[in-house]
This record gives sequence, C-alpha cells and structure tokens, in this order.
Amino acid sequence: MTEGERSLVTITTDDLLRLARIAQLDRENFFARNPSYRALAERAVAVALCQGAALHFLDGRNGVKDFDVWTFFAAHPDTKWPPRRPVVARDFGDPRFGRSPDRPEFVGRKVDLLGRSIEAEADADPAVALRAYLSEGRTSSAYHLARKAVVVIEPTDRLGEVVWPVR
Repeated sequence: MTEGERSLVTITTDDLLRLARIAQLDRENFFARNPSYRALAERAVAVALCQGAALHFLDGRNGVKDFDVWTFFAAHPDTKWPPRRPVVARDFGDPRFGRSPDRPEFVGRKVDLLGRSIEAEADADPAVALRAYLSEGRTSSAYHLARKAVVVIEPTDRLGEVVWPVR
C-alpha cells in the first residue's frame, strides 16, 4: 500500500477508543485555551466517526483515507460552537492504516477533528439526537455527513453504534 491509497485494514473497537481519546484531548485543550466556550464543555451529546472511515467501519470496502471525528454539542442558549474554528488535524499515532500523504510528519493517518452545536438537550440520547440532526439536513454539514455513515465513539458505552444510515 502506498501512503496515498485508502487503507483496507479493519477498524477495531480499540481503534475507536483511540479516536475517542484523541477527540477528548482536543476538547480539553480547546476549552482550556478558549474559556468563553466552556459552557459547552459538559454538553457533548456524542462524538462520532463520520464519512468515509465510518463507512469503512460498516462495510470493510470503502477504505480509510483519514478519520473524520465530530463532536456534537447540545446547543446552549448563550454559547454556540465557533462556526469558524478550523479543522484540527491530529496524528492517529499508529502506522497500521498507513500514513497521510499531506501530513508526512505523522506516524499514522490524519484524524480531522470537527465540532458542531446541534438542537438537542444535553442529556439527549446520542443516536436520537444525531439522527434528527442528519435527517433534517438543515446545514451543509448535516447534508454531507448524511451521505455516508456515522458511528458513535462517545459515550463509550455506545461505542460502535451505527447511527447513520438508519438500519
């Protein structure tokens, strides 16, 4: 496999746990550096593997180009996730999926970390909240995410739960 190809290596629950930890560390870092957004810190409804890697988790055929990990926060009346926060790229840290050609300094594939506030209660069921967000398709992000797959990685007691497509 060359570095630019999609990896067909199976994504395991250990890999999902690694992605959950990468996302958790990014959130902790973000809120420590941006105190004006701390109202959202305890309002994470779900963290999910999305798009092509999530589809690969389901079918084993799509392949992994990178890992897109989204954190979905319950909307807060006074604080929304920053709409212009750039995608944060982190290293998966394990070379078994190959390397990302656009990040030669990384040991493993690139993990793109993104976030959104969604209309949901902070204690909402993650699958119900995400399905509502995706099926309504009110935003460009929801529309594009709904074109592939979404798999829960947090809360970890729901690890690997397929939220989208609805089965």
